[in-house]
Amino acid sequence: MAGWFRIGADGTLTLRVHIQPGARRTGVAGLHGESVKIRVASPALEDRANEALVDYIAQAFGVPRRAVTLVGGSHSRQKRLEVRGSTRAPEEALGIES
Repeated sequence: MAGWFRIGADGTLTLRVHIQPGARRTGVAGLHGESVKIRVASPALEDRANEALVDYIAQAFGVPRRAVTLVGGSHSRQKRLEVRGSTRAPEEALGIES
C-alpha cells in the first residue's frame, strides 16, 4: 500500500495531499514524499484553493462533491481529505504509477 492513501474498514479513502495553489492549471504533479502533489489553478485566498482541490478530487474519484471532506490542513499545503463512496482505485483515479 502506498503511503499517500489509506482505505478504512468502512471503505472511506483518506488521502495525504501536498497542494500548490496558483498554478497554471489544475492536475496531479506526482508524488511529494508521502503525499500526492496536486497543483490547483485557484489562489490560496479566501479558501478558493481548498474548494478547487475538493472539486478536483470529487471529479477524479467520480463522487459528488459532498462525498469529499477536507479533514486536516485547511491553512497548510499538507492536507488530508476523505473520499466516501468511490469505486475507483486511488492510483487509477489520480494517474499515479505504483
